[in-house]
Amino acid sequence: MRHATQDDLDRVETLLTELRRLPQLRERKPGYFSRGSRAFLHFHEDAGDMYVDVRLDNKFQRVRVTSGNEQSDFLSRVRGALGPTS
Repeated sequence: MRHATQDDLDRVETLLTELRRLPQLRERKPGYFSRGSRAFLHFHEDAGDMYVDVRLDNKFQRVRVTSGNEQSDFLSRVRGALGPTS
């Protein structure tokens, strides 16, 4: 497992676009998002599959986001964890 390269991130551009629209998140560098002062998520690639390490509660968990369905489910979980916007 390795951190995602720009080529890897290009494969999940639709997901990245949706994450960038969330006002609670800030993209500090491509594919690395923070919430406030804390790291919130970043991407990995392993054997052709894409994963996100995300802090949905107090610790990071790894979530597979290779398919469109996995990305949609992940985005729903992120929105739920972030709560409503002001």
